[in-house]
Amino acid sequence: MPLKILSVDDSKTIRMLVAKAFRPYDATVLEAGNGEEGLAVAAREKPDLIILDVTMPVMDGVTMLTKLKENPELKHIPVVMLTAESGRDNVIHIARLGARDYLVKPFKEDQLIGKVTRIVSLQPRAGTPAPAS
Repeated sequence: MPLKILSVDDSKTIRMLVAKAFRPYDATVLEAGNGEEGLAVAAREKPDLIILDVTMPVMDGVTMLTKLKENPELKHIPVVMLTAESGRDNVIHIARLGARDYLVKPFKEDQLIGKVTRIVSLQPRAGTPAPAS
């Protein structure tokens, strides 16, 4: 069964980059444009991993992460935060809220895959050669 990865970002470009990074793997990438949509998709789909932007309209990533961790059905889902801010205080704050890791934008596909493989097991898609690491 493919991994379910939820990409929550107000930037369609970032969501496309995330989806592209996982194409060689046995993974389904779900998308949401803000934290409110992200919570709804997470509750409905129960993804194996969430890649969550910090700064978004409607509901930001920090609020979504807080709500995820408060929900008994969703709090176990590992979250990788995407942030434009690499400041130490910001990083400590999202770690305290329960994010498993973070990635500073702009990022490269292999950086994202590297962070994700430390958290979940990514399998190559059937019939696809494994990407060189």
